[in-house]
Amino acid sequence: MFKRLRVAAAGFGLLAATAMPALSQGTLRIGMTAADIPQTTGQPDQGFEGFRFAGYTIYDALVNWDLSKADAIADIRPGLALSWAPIEGEPTKWIFKLREGVKFHDGSDFDADAVVWNLDKVLNDKSPQFDRKQMAQARARIPTLVGYKAIDKYTIELTTRVVNSLFPYDMSYIFYSSPAQWEKLGKDWNKVALQPSGTGPFKVDRVVPRERLELSRNADYWEKARVPKLDKVLLFPMPEAATRTAALLAGQVDWIEVPAPDAIPRLRQGGMMIVTNKYPHNWAYQPSMVEGSPWTDIRVRKAANLAIDRAGINKLLGGLMIEAKGAVYPGHPWFGSPSFDIKYDPAAAKKLLAEAGYSATKKPKIKIAISTSGSGQMLPLPMNEYVQENLNAVGFDTEFEVMEWNSLISFSFQPATGPDAKAKGVNGINISRATVDPYSAFMRLYHSSFVSPAGANWGILKDPKVDEMINKAHTTFDRAAQTKALADVHTYIVDQSYWVYIAHDLNPRAMSPKVKGFVQAQSWFQDLTTVEMAK
Repeated sequence: MFKRLRVAAAGFGLLAATAMPALSQGTLRIGMTAADIPQTTGQPDQGFEGFRFAGYTIYDALVNWDLSKADAIADIRPGLALSWAPIEGEPTKWIFKLREGVKFHDGSDFDADAVVWNLDKVLNDKSPQFDRKQMAQARARIPTLVGYKAIDKYTIELTTRVVNSLFPYDMSYIFYSSPAQWEKLGKDWNKVALQPSGTGPFKVDRVVPRERLELSRNADYWEKARVPKLDKVLLFPMPEAATRTAALLAGQVDWIEVPAPDAIPRLRQGGMMIVTNKYPHNWAYQPSMVEGSPWTDIRVRKAANLAIDRAGINKLLGGLMIEAKGAVYPGHPWFGSPSFDIKYDPAAAKKLLAEAGYSATKKPKIKIAISTSGSGQMLPLPMNEYVQENLNAVGFDTEFEVMEWNSLISFSFQPATGPDAKAKGVNGINISRATVDPYSAFMRLYHSSFVSPAGANWGILKDPKVDEMINKAHTTFDRAAQTKALADVHTYIVDQSYWVYIAHDLNPRAMSPKVKGFVQAQSWFQDLTTVEMAK
């Protein structure tokens, strides 16, 4: 089955490669892992690869990310908002002071009314600009936002349902598109998708679904230090790693996401640069915790964690991963001090399964929904094949439900009890998760209030102790106390083996030596404005 999927993906990628234009000065051509162009209307799909290439390029958030350093975990900084703070004595109300003088690509003004209009497009289904596609991507990112209003032309008041000291991180995921452009194009989001207008450092020149996205420099970008050095960026969907690698070696692209590991020596011999860095990434299995699932037994969850030969997977990937010891890697500020040591110990795994009542004639049946490619998914087919062999060797009966990346994301919007999971017999999903910020890392994944689609608690985990610990972190405004609370959360979820933690990606990219000025941030997002092409 996997072989058939690989051939189909490769055929698509080669078709895209043959359609690429010849190299021109100042043009960067990138091979993405996505199978299609991310949504361009303001809230991208295709996971965080969509944010990387069709989010922070075309658009800005009120709160942007500092992607200028390679030696520190990326953190938030002012974007379209100059500052933000909760109202004294009313911690559920926040004042955001907006940046003046910002223009959308169509020349219209960005102001408080534009912020309200954009929040309505994803939160208010009675508004004429409401877009269900964008809502699907945005709503779970701002789960506590319940109110918003303009105070004056450059001041917004945002209200949260509960006290949320980490709310500014949520606002880094909402982008602002031009209301004037929407009006001009007949109030039709399908037309806007082909001619979007944001405030970001790049403008959209051309969108060809499933083929290419063409961006050009926004010479009038409001942040003068980040006006792009490039003339153009061309983005091509190439879901198959071998296809991306071949396109780079053939000179059809200048940069590829996730090169095939076995091709890295050849890429280096060809003068290509391999760029890596650790970043907040978690490649794991998220299990169903509903009644009847084998995952409800902690012995089964621990057995799965002990069954996996992560060093072997690392070798398969050419050393391009960190072996997981939890949701975040050791040394991360949130790692804490778990007592359960996640390691390769198949004998201990077999013993735990036996204690749980399983045997050679009675195996725990697990079926994991996985993707063929996708943002942060690394090399999902060979990696999952390897994990399957490990799990079955200690006594599991492991199957996969294989689907395209965006389909898997849509699948995850229903919980483990949803009709899709029931119909397919799935009791686990393999979606790489971003531990970028506290909400993304813990609240939306482990808190009982954030069962899909309200959040990403797909497995319907309900543990009052987890909820209490996460709530403590989100209601603490002192940064050091927040960090300690989050480390306590991580310690507990690892000791409970709530997920099967497997790998942290090193975010490998391969690029032509002509690519200059790129700084690989410790983030899912990257800044293309510093990049230039050597003559």
